[in-house]
Amino acid sequence: MEQTAGGVTAAKGFMAAGVAAGVKYKDRKDMALIYSERPCMVAGVFTSNVVKAAPVLWDREIVSAGRDVHGVIVNAGIANACTGAQGYDYCHRTAAAAAAALGVSEDSILVASTGVIGMQLPMDKIVTGVSYLADLKAASIEAGDDAAHAIMTTDTVAKQVAVTVTLGGRTVTIGGMCKGSGMIHPNMCTMLGFVTTDVCMTKELLQEALSGDVQDTFNMISVDGDTSTNDTLLLLANGQAGNPIISSRGEDYAIFCEALHFVNETLAKKMAGDGEGATALFETKGVHAASKEEARILAKSVICSSLTKAAIFGHDANWGRILCALGYAGVNFDPEKIALYFTGKSGKILIYEGGKAADYSEEEAGKILSEPEVTVVVDMKMGEASASAWGCDLTYDYVKINADYRS
Repeated sequence: MEQTAGGVTAAKGFMAAGVAAGVKYKDRKDMALIYSERPCMVAGVFTSNVVKAAPVLWDREIVSAGRDVHGVIVNAGIANACTGAQGYDYCHRTAAAAAAALGVSEDSILVASTGVIGMQLPMDKIVTGVSYLADLKAASIEAGDDAAHAIMTTDTVAKQVAVTVTLGGRTVTIGGMCKGSGMIHPNMCTMLGFVTTDVCMTKELLQEALSGDVQDTFNMISVDGDTSTNDTLLLLANGQAGNPIISSRGEDYAIFCEALHFVNETLAKKMAGDGEGATALFETKGVHAASKEEARILAKSVICSSLTKAAIFGHDANWGRILCALGYAGVNFDPEKIALYFTGKSGKILIYEGGKAADYSEEEAGKILSEPEVTVVVDMKMGEASASAWGCDLTYDYVKINADYRS
């Protein structure tokens, strides 16, 4: 596997665009298109929130029906959630406009929205934006970058990645982009994520690969504990790599899944590290747990702890908060047996073992906690299972951003 330049346009046959349509923001791109002239199989996972935005319902129907798709239209600024019957009609009208502009069928267009809940979409601007996107679409890295910037809300950076692997003697590419900075606590996927690939694979295995991988990637991040109404992760495959079709769980399937995992994990970590107001990516590794599920639960509990996140922001080695988060996670363990470590580029130190604080240097701990990427290792000493979870520190700016989000 090799990392390559770009995001959603890295795979053969995919085009993209990003434009400023004025949906809510001024003087910045806020609508994006991903397009493949060749029909794509699509896999998807969606929010577990009972309150689901209209685009989630639209996309879920297309994915469940097993329809081939040609593209995705995304708008930022307004979520099209809790907008009544009009919300679904907005999806219909957006897809219809895209279908007309691209010369494809309406039910081959997916839609996604992100932003303020409860606001109605300005459909005149959406329709005009769709027309611009269709005219400007291109297969270049720059076009993919425009799309990645256009889907941002409170994100501070665009989030993209792409890799290549060799399957059946052919080069297969997987590229993706995502957005998400706040209201991040997924349980099936991320805020908005789009992955494109030119692999030739059955739809059943494509969906299996995506659904299985989110458990250890997007489902293992949290910024603030809030699960969005709009969470959507879509994987589009147009088969243009020309590899022998992957129809069983053999070596090629395993290689593809490994590459997909790299893409998903990279995007997930980019989101966690770009949490609203964040100054640090905060990772917890649960190791030597009794089971994979227990390792996931324990790691996720630590990165979701507001007190621990605040301590990371303050560069305070307050290991008691970590132990507390482990204790209420719902996993039985002996606190006398576990060990806790802080790790970073500057080193690794033991901070807790044998039921009490280790003999560590507060100065050294503070140095590690001052780094832009901080890791807590929780050694459960109960088995061989492990899992990682990613979050960020909790800062004053998070409150400032969310106290005035609608303006």
